[in-house]
Amino acid sequence: MAKQEDKFKNVISHAKEYGYVFQSSEIYDGLSAVYDYAQNGVELKKNIREYWWKAMVQMNENIVGLDSAIFMHPTTWKASGHVDAFNDPLIDNKDSKKRYRADVLIEDYVGKLDAKIEKEVAKAAKRFGESFDKVQFLATNSRVVGYKEKGDAILKRMGQSLEKEDLADVKALIEELEIACPLSGSRNWTEVKQFNLMFGTKLGASAESAMDLYLRPETAQGIFVNFLNVQKTGRMKIPFGIAQTGKAFRNEIVARQFIFRMREFEQMEMQFFIKPGTQKEWYEHWKEARMKWHLSLGMGEDNYRFHDHEKLAHYADAAADIEFRFPFGFKELEGIHSRTDFDLKAHEEFSGKKLQYFDHEENKSYVPYVLETSIGLDRMFLAVFSNSLQEEELENGTTRTVLKLPAVLAPTKAAILPLVKKDGLPEVARKIMEDLKWDFNVTYDEKDAVGRRYRRQDANGTPFCITVDHDTLEDDSVTIRHRDTMEQKRVKISELKDIISEEVSMKNWLLKM
Repeated sequence: MAKQEDKFKNVISHAKEYGYVFQSSEIYDGLSAVYDYAQNGVELKKNIREYWWKAMVQMNENIVGLDSAIFMHPTTWKASGHVDAFNDPLIDNKDSKKRYRADVLIEDYVGKLDAKIEKEVAKAAKRFGESFDKVQFLATNSRVVGYKEKGDAILKRMGQSLEKEDLADVKALIEELEIACPLSGSRNWTEVKQFNLMFGTKLGASAESAMDLYLRPETAQGIFVNFLNVQKTGRMKIPFGIAQTGKAFRNEIVARQFIFRMREFEQMEMQFFIKPGTQKEWYEHWKEARMKWHLSLGMGEDNYRFHDHEKLAHYADAAADIEFRFPFGFKELEGIHSRTDFDLKAHEEFSGKKLQYFDHEENKSYVPYVLETSIGLDRMFLAVFSNSLQEEELENGTTRTVLKLPAVLAPTKAAILPLVKKDGLPEVARKIMEDLKWDFNVTYDEKDAVGRRYRRQDANGTPFCITVDHDTLEDDSVTIRHRDTMEQKRVKISELKDIISEEVSMKNWLLKM
């Protein structure tokens, strides 16, 4: 556990040192759980968003985009159930005076059981070597099976209690598991209470006439209220999807773990409208499709798993999370939800407007069912960044810090380095940069010895370094160095564009799906 905490601290400090993420308003001591994306972070975030958009919208002829407003009519949130049901179960420790999400305390307890399973697997893999069968071990080892059954039973009970709003049993479960306050070690807990997460605001020129509004807590409702507008103007036929990326806001009382849980965050969502009765088929389709998208980035199949929900949201008939192995354990990265026809029917009821699809093949109208995929862009950023940050021991006994970002997502694709700051080398390097920047985000670096520049670019996640030396003046060739392997190769300047493009092209990466 201590090793995980150390890695997470390194992730946070590296993100700041190399211009990825800053604490918001830091000069005024900042705001809790509010962050700014710095010069490299904004590029990485943009690239993740574009990688999702290309796969979701551009490559699917029956999915289109939308950018709905953050402000929506307040009745929207009554219809969606957010006013009455968008709550977190909170519990206070009487000794430390700290407030926690009750469900997160329980999930963290189960996370420790998962960590014990991982430890048993690692020990067995070391003991049995190449003959180790992980699947068989997980299914037959009595200690592992015991941990798994205990964890599943805890989550099932918690899910059922939350669904029934039996908050007394949630507290009883915390007490039975002897869960202590992480800060004080005290088990002196208050009752569990529900807390609504929406931010309230006002719209209007004067306090007397201002309308009470909410900052949207999700982007999905903007899609639902525009369902008919998009369907008719786009002449869309079922099944079809509407995708959106954008900011959402939740008054997280227990915001923590860097950018994993923030009060202002960005979502990438797609609502897929389908014929009632086909939801099971589409649910399985999108589970598989979304996992393929994640795996296309090459961050390791073992770092992902599905978690089927015991407690379903009020609108869902099936739900699963794609969980990722963050430095603090497996946590939700993306949700796939079968939302039935709840949303469109609710907005029909509250607005008095029909939100139905006329099916020409069946010659009838119906309210479509919805299959949702929803991923947190900030969480995806943290998954990519934390997984990529590595310390490597080199053959000469030294170590290097390298940010092995998937090249397709890297903020800067190549750094152009003149070997020395004279003899015409900077001019050639500048000319190369001017040519490449039409197609790629590239940078120029002439400060320090070339070896130190390599290390700097490694830590910054730049996939390629291109060194201009005195031979370049004679043969129009440069040395290109690959970040991950540190392999160096002599190539013609005229070949650079094709070499970089081969490694960073979204097409080449998405074809792995």
